[in-house]
Amino acid sequence: MKALTPSILAVVICSTFVSAPSEASSHREAPNISRFPTLDSTDFYVFNSYEQGRDDYVTLIANYIPLQDAYGGPNYFAMDPDATYSIHIDNDGDAVEDITFAFNFKSMLPNDNQGVQLTVGPEGNQRTVSVPLKNVGGVSAGDNSAVNFSESYTVSMISGAQRTGETTLLNNTASNSSTFSKPLDYVGNKTFGSMSDYQTYADQFVYQVSIPKCESMAQVFVGQRKDPFVVNLGKTFDLVNYVPVEGDSAPGAGDGGGFPGGITQSADNDDLADKNVTSIAIEIPKSCIVGEGNGVIGSWTTASLPQARVLNPNAKFANNGVNGGALTQVSRLGSPLVNELVIGIKDKDTFSTAHPKDDAQFLDYVSHPALPELLNILFKDAVNTTLGANLETLAPTNFPRTDLITAFLTGFAGVNQQATVTPSEMLRLNTGIAATAQADQSAFGVAGNDLAGFPNGRRPGDDVVDIALRVVMGRLCHPISVNSEDTDLGLCAPEDANTGTVPFTDGAPIDATMMNSSFPYLATPLAGSK
Repeated sequence: MKALTPSILAVVICSTFVSAPSEASSHREAPNISRFPTLDSTDFYVFNSYEQGRDDYVTLIANYIPLQDAYGGPNYFAMDPDATYSIHIDNDGDAVEDITFAFNFKSMLPNDNQGVQLTVGPEGNQRTVSVPLKNVGGVSAGDNSAVNFSESYTVSMISGAQRTGETTLLNNTASNSSTFSKPLDYVGNKTFGSMSDYQTYADQFVYQVSIPKCESMAQVFVGQRKDPFVVNLGKTFDLVNYVPVEGDSAPGAGDGGGFPGGITQSADNDDLADKNVTSIAIEIPKSCIVGEGNGVIGSWTTASLPQARVLNPNAKFANNGVNGGALTQVSRLGSPLVNELVIGIKDKDTFSTAHPKDDAQFLDYVSHPALPELLNILFKDAVNTTLGANLETLAPTNFPRTDLITAFLTGFAGVNQQATVTPSEMLRLNTGIAATAQADQSAFGVAGNDLAGFPNGRRPGDDVVDIALRVVMGRLCHPISVNSEDTDLGLCAPEDANTGTVPFTDGAPIDATMMNSSFPYLATPLAGSK
């Protein structure tokens, strides 16, 4: 089989490349969850903390409520008070959670849920009415008196399976209270003054938390953040309306020395640049979560609702309906892009409700993936015509796709594979691999000679879109640099992947410097009004 050269591939893609499914991490990734935006997990991160002096900690961040417009008033983006949002950790490799941190929220108005009220009208014809806004004046780190809506939450640690394990309600060590508060969303600068003022305000909501049988304190934060994910979303939906191959000799070089007509890296390609999300972040001492395994943990996030809901036909702020029945999972996210690029549309909702231990039902999607075949069907003939060749396929030819099974279901031996291997979809992190300092991180993680990055966990600055595109099209069939040495992973051979070394990209750059350098790491949200 004749290898497809990068220059010819670029020319063909320029005129014939057609759509793959959206690569928007998990923003509205399945039919059913798109009906529940407050329960939609957009991104999930697990990484060894790289804040100075926090080497012995792991940070886990679950983002929810996708595509938040900063100006989305008057109600902005509250969490669902009927839902349970969970972060799960498997530390022994059986694909069943050993530790769960479950977050439950409550929404409140002042004045016994009547809210701030004004006396309106002339004497003799006055009415006391509630105001329609979530704040009635300026808000600052030292003054919350003008806030007309607030959210609080509790955090429960469950040891063992979520439904049957031992549950402990965690306390804020400063107040010895089990109730934590969530900051008001970034309404705008007339309310908060400036971005730095909002960040000072939000910093008040980082709490120290005591963990059972753990000598050191954990940290927790829940609040609005700038969406850290980057993706060329609109053009990708539009039949991939760009050439998805790097157009410079190196990303950001600006020399046009790469693929002819290829897309070049630009912040203008990030369609989420003006979006916020709501983050649930917790930082935990490694020693308190690794258990008796080999130091590799598997983790994922879920959101669940009671199985039954009866709506109140005369809804009130504090009584919109009655919920009952077993807690039912409606959202799930571990590794990025799995439900978008791997799972077939008929099973996306099933994946959202499934548990990792039951992931054998999805094996065919990984061992025999549809996406490379779809790309092959859509532009193989044009490639052959341009080359004057007779290539049988442009997709990887190794079946089963052991490379994808390793990347998505088992982890890599010696990097992020647990001592007991149960094929399942989780984000796996080796807690024994030291964190890479923010300034030294490679956005391409392990493939970029940085063992502390994706798929060894996931950091906010890892470019998972580009990585996933390349892995699906066979990058792991070719040697990659590990500890600065070209390494054959032995999962497949170069001749199995004609396009395995092509630098696929969506042109939306990301790196660690776009984030903060300390917990909760994600950047200050965008203001609803400047």
